Parts: sequence; C-alpha cells; structure tokens
Amino acid sequence: MADVGEVLMSVLSTIRVPKPGDRVHKDECALSFSSPESEGGLYVCMNSFLGFGSKYVDRHHSRTGQRAYFHITRTRKAKKEEDNNSGSGHPPKKKPTRLAIGIEGGFDVEQDQYEEDVKVIILPDRQEVTSDDLATMPDVVKERVSLSMAGIMTADSVSHALQVQQWDGEVRQESRHAADLKQLDNGLKIPPSGWRCEVCDLQENIWMNLTDGKVLCGRRYFDGSGGNNHALLHYQETGYPLAVKLGTITPDGADVYSYDEDDMVLDSKLPEHLSHFGIDMMTMEKTERTMTELEIAVNQRVGEWEVIQESGTTLRPLYGPGLTGMKNLGNSCYLNSVMQVLFTVPDFQSKYVSNIDKIIDDAPSDPTQDFKTQVAKLGYGLLSGEYSKPAPDPGDENDASEPRGDQIGIAPRMFKALVGRGHPEFSTNRQQDAQEFLLHFINMVERNCRSGLNPSEAFRFLVEERIVCQQSQKAKYTQRVDYIVQLPVPMDQATNTEELQEAERRREEGDSSAPTVRAQIPFTACMAALSEPEILTDFWSSAVQTKTTATKTTRFASFPDHLVIQIKKFTFGLDWVPKKLDVSIDVPDTLDLSALRATGQQPGEELLPEVAPPPLMTPDVEVKAPVLDDSTVSQLCEMGFPLEACRKAVYYTGNTGIDAATNWIMSHMDDPDFSAPLVLPGCSSGAGTTPTESLSEEHLATIVSMGFSRDQATKALRATSNVLDRAVDWIFSHLDDLESMDVSEGGRSAAESEGGRDPPPGPRVRDGPGKYELFAFISHMGTSTMCGHYVCHIKKDQQWVIFNDQKVCASEKPPKDLGYLYFYRRVAE
Repeated sequence: MADVGEVLMSVLSTIRVPKPGDRVHKDECALSFSSPESEGGLYVCMNSFLGFGSKYVDRHHSRTGQRAYFHITRTRKAKKEEDNNSGSGHPPKKKPTRLAIGIEGGFDVEQDQYEEDVKVIILPDRQEVTSDDLATMPDVVKERVSLSMAGIMTADSVSHALQVQQWDGEVRQESRHAADLKQLDNGLKIPPSGWRCEVCDLQENIWMNLTDGKVLCGRRYFDGSGGNNHALLHYQETGYPLAVKLGTITPDGADVYSYDEDDMVLDSKLPEHLSHFGIDMMTMEKTERTMTELEIAVNQRVGEWEVIQESGTTLRPLYGPGLTGMKNLGNSCYLNSVMQVLFTVPDFQSKYVSNIDKIIDDAPSDPTQDFKTQVAKLGYGLLSGEYSKPAPDPGDENDASEPRGDQIGIAPRMFKALVGRGHPEFSTNRQQDAQEFLLHFINMVERNCRSGLNPSEAFRFLVEERIVCQQSQKAKYTQRVDYIVQLPVPMDQATNTEELQEAERRREEGDSSAPTVRAQIPFTACMAALSEPEILTDFWSSAVQTKTTATKTTRFASFPDHLVIQIKKFTFGLDWVPKKLDVSIDVPDTLDLSALRATGQQPGEELLPEVAPPPLMTPDVEVKAPVLDDSTVSQLCEMGFPLEACRKAVYYTGNTGIDAATNWIMSHMDDPDFSAPLVLPGCSSGAGTTPTESLSEEHLATIVSMGFSRDQATKALRATSNVLDRAVDWIFSHLDDLESMDVSEGGRSAAESEGGRDPPPGPRVRDGPGKYELFAFISHMGTSTMCGHYVCHIKKDQQWVIFNDQKVCASEKPPKDLGYLYFYRRVAE
C-alpha cells in the first residue's frame, strides 16, 4: 500500500476548499437518510461536497474517480441530570410561557449533544488521515487539506438553512400606522380598570381603539368563546386601524392589533398613544391573558388536539417496514402526513421504491436536485424499516423507562427543499394546507412522468357537469379532470341543534362554564349537498340568447382507483374572518358512489348551441377596455386562479356571474394561454401583455439553453409576464401544447420527462366500480390551515396506526369523525 502522504499528493488537485455559495451536504446522504450519527458516519466528497453514507460512498468513488472524502462521525453524549429532576430520572417539563419552539420559555425541543470525530478517508483502500497526521506532511499537502477540512467544518450545511430549530411566534413587525397614527382630540379619558364593551357590556377580551378611544370587545374565536366582534365592526365602519388589548398593558408593552395589516404588531409610540387617552403605561399591571397566552392555552387544551392525537391513552409504539416516523422540520407536519399516506398507495411504491436500485444508478451527478431520486429516497426510507427504530434516550442509560414512541425516523430535508423550491408557500417554514400540498405534489409528479408509469393516475378522475337551461330545457355537458372530491358541510343539517343553541345561549350570557359542543353532521347530508342540483340564477343561455335560470349537476364520469375526499371545514365568516368549522361527521368505512355515475347526453335531449355570449364592448368605434364585474374577478382570484384567467373568464361569459365564470375557468385550465393577458378583438395585445421585443434576452437565452426553441421560450415568457422562474415552470407544465413546436434534441432531461416525447392523447383515467373502503385519513388541529398540527391515521394489516411525526403507534381510538382528508381505495368485486 502506498504511503498515505504520497496518495494525498496524487489526489491534491481534486481537493477543493469550499467557497461562498458552495452547497456543503455534511448532514445527510444524497441517496439515503444516513447522517454523521448513523452507523459508519457520513462521507463528504472533498470535491463536490456531496455527502454519502457508508452504503453509497464506494459507488460514488467508482462512478466519479473521486478518492478523498471528509469522514464525519457523531456519537451522542449522555445528558446530565438536572438538580430538580423527578424520581423517574426525567426533569419535570416546564410549562410553556412563550409561543415559540426551541427558545427559552417556548415549547421544548430537545437539543442533542454530540461528540464529533473527523478525518480524511482515501478510497479505495480507506486510508485514514487525521489532523495530527497532516502535521508531518509537506506544507503544500498540509495547507490544502487543512483548509478544505476547516472549510467543510465551518460551512453552513445545506440542511442548516432549511431545518428550523427555533420558531418564535411572538416576533412582530412595527405597524406602518404607528409612526403617524391619527388620534382624535375628543377629550376621552380611559380609567385604569373596570372596562366594559360599550355595545354589549362584555368585560373580557376588551380592546381600545387607539384613534378614538372606543372600548369594545374583540373577535369571537372559532369555538364560540372570545368576544362579539364589536371592535372589528368598529374598524370596518371607521377605518381606524390600531387597537390595544386592555388588561395586557404593562411597562414592557401590550398586545396591539392592526386590523388593516391583519396581524399582531409593534407600536413604538405606544406610551404616547396611551397617554393621549389618560393611560400611564408605567403604572399599569397585567390583568388579562395576552393573545400569545391564549394561543398556548388553545394548543394545550383538552379537546380536538387531545382526541386527534389520542393523548389520553398510552399508545403502543410500532416499528418495522412501513412504520417509519418523520421528523418535523418546523411546521412540516402537513408534508409528513401527506407523504406517509401516498407511500401506502401501490402505484407510488411501484414507481419509486420497487426499482430504487435502478433509479439510484441512473441518478445525475447531483442527485440532491433530482426529483425522481429524492422521491425514491423518501419512499425507501419510509417503507424499508431501516430507520424505524426507537430513538435513544440518553437520559435513561439503563433503559428502565417505558418506550416513549419516538423513532430515529427520517428527516426529509432534501425532499422538502426540492419540492418547495420556487413556491411562495412551500419553500417557507410556515404551516401549510395539507390539501394544497397534496395537489402541488401531484402536479410535480405529473410533470416528471410525461410517459411511462404515472402514479398520480391512481387519484385522477373525470367530472361531468350537466347544465340545463330552465327556459329551453336544453343541456350542456362539460368534463374536467380532478383529483380530490371537495365535500361541503351543511351546518343546517346538524343533528344536535338544540345542544348547539343552548351552548351558544350560555356563552352569550357570559357563562364561562358553558361546554364546547361540536356540531354532529351526518355524512349522508354532506353527500346530498354534493350531489343535489345547483341553481344558477344568472346563466347566459345560448338557446334563448339572454340570461336565465339553469340547474347544474355534478357527477363522476369515471371512478379512480383511490378516492380522496376533502371535508370543507375551512370557510369565511360574515365578516370575512377565516374560521374552521368544529364538526363531527360520521364518515363511513365503506362507500358506494355508484349512484353518482354520470350518464352523458340523454335520449332525445337537445344540447345548447355553441354560441359565445355577446362581447362586452363599448359602442365606440375605438376598441376600449371591457367593463368587467370586479366582484366576480375578485372572487375567482380568491379561489387561487391567475388574475388574467379570471378577467378572461368574466369577459367570455358576458358578466353572467360567478358560476358561469367558474365553469369557463374549469373548461379552459389546460389552455396554453390560460394565464396570458386578455386580448380584445382588434387589439394587438391586452393590458399587461409583454411584447416580444421587450422580453429579456438573458431569460430567452436561459430557456433556449435548456433545449427549447426561441418561439417556445417567447411564448412561455409572454404567458408569465417575463418572469423567468414562472416561465420555466409554465413551459414544463404545458409540454402537451408545445408538441407542435420544435424542441431541440436533449431539450428535456430525464429528470423532467421520462421515456418518450409523445404524451398520451387526452388525460388518461382509470375506471371501475364506485365502491370503496377507507384506508387512511389526515386530521388537522387548530383554528386554520395556516397554524396548528397535522397527523395521519393509516390502516395497516387491519390495524389502524397513528403517524404523528416521529411517533408511530397502534391507534386505540382512531378519530375518524374529525378528519380533514379521507383516502379510500376501490373494493374489488
């Protein structure tokens, strides 16, 4: 064996020192979930700075010829017991006093302490070089290798920027109204105590408007507690934006809310603003819970959180294949829950796990950026059982305590970074809607499976909408692709109305002991609301050439292998404040939707003529901008559709109302110019269009370098207002429409389009009997999709299992009535 110094000298040219901007993967293997804490440690390539576990480092060496790797191993230190520990050996947990994670006073996140050992390993003979060994080597070797080692050690790992160890929900921004807040000289002076709402006499949750000094009650919470919204109504009437919660004022500050900015804010001039109404901030004492304390109390209260997480019983931890926990990376429970369920579906297992060896062999030089590789890595991590092992408890060296249920599990950092890249929400560490993430991920699967096996087909189905003009009795049929059934919640169908009314009456009377009663809604009532005909009052009929009344019925044109049902729990109140419906629905274990099968055009039924409504043009000779119904455009935008698509929907349906515009949107979502600006007859371009000559040459060159033609690049940029990231996303999501345009060889990488270049004509859907059985559901705890926590329950071998991030346990009482997303699979006849 050659002298290690000579070997280092021979590979010195391949050893790099990390520079600013280099991505250093020193916490996670690019192809597995091995880490420095795993058996064998982690090997970081000293040229590309990719990390590899002991299982894959030899493969990387043989494929690249790289020989020098920085080897990192970490072993956990035993935790020191606190002086005030309990008899069980565990210190008592402090009650959280701050809406935060991982900081003093917040919810506890255990910070493991490790001892780290580092060295350089030279492959293939695995010769070791320590820092002490370098001291005896030539200066040129010692300097280069030492700098590289130090650079890797001090560089922020890629995962460090993605993993949230701390989250502070109390960090607030200065209100834009604080500096120049208008305050009325009305002579009003507010007493230091004894406050009551000026409208309803409520004595709790009282706020003072900082402009006119009005003392009014705060918002009503989702569970019926809180105030009666009088402070909010006052803002809506006056526009006075800032209010302070009386009872929270101390010399250190107070709760200040900005209705205009819809958030808790800071007011740097609060002492001055309070003094205007005779309040001396330095002498005030706290008498009410702050909004933070109320939120913490909600997060700890017995009720929805306890029931959904099955916290009242000791659950038996489970380990093994398909029973792997996932670490919460800071509000990533929505992702964890969705991916746990998806990899229960055979299509996703076959696509990404069954042939993982081939996927890894075909992976590009940087597998951290390859969608197929990272999804396969995640799927194998969840299903293999390799990471489904009890997490070590350093506080109990004798293993005497009961199992805690926590697992080593996997931390999907690379996966989260890849699927969230470029997305305004999923790229952040904020909580998200699990349903929106499911659709986002399915969209990515669609883009990356242009041909060959496409696992998202398991959920894809066709919806038939039948609209009948009540004046002519002629019908119109349209079909659209969907992946989720959105089930309405008819609150007026609650079976415990008397209990709800009694609880509401007691709350309005100020009875603090009034119980929280959850509305009991029959599942059959939800299905009836879904299937019953909808009345369209402003339908433009091409048969009678005017607005009239029509009925719309929605049916299944095909039944998917796996059916996803979303309970529409999240809605807006009359004051447009988002709220969550606190309901219990008796969701069945088996489902027969055969009666909802679409039948198509009936014998003897006449169809509505294909005639467009009259254009919304002014009578002037010169073409002017159309007069569009702004309220309809706004409603469509709130549904998440692009502004220009909404404007076109309203224009082409002749301002006939939200229903007609929504139907137009659904029928034209796959149009190549769906998001392109509205172009009026006689105009070369509409408002907001981007003429070709003004497009960025740099953006055009970037897209052309990916293998697309200049015409295609131009079309993509014009459709996305010359925004490069959106144009790239647009071009890959409209490949079907670009087939008629030339694409240069190599224009689509294997990562973007598998197999061939000819997509199947039309959407491929599977069909079969409409009989299903429940196999999984995802539940949400909290007041809105933007906060709270998600867990999922999955039926494994006739046993319900709860997946709560890193905890995987046998479920004793699966709360099937409180779910948000339900997953059914077809029952074979």
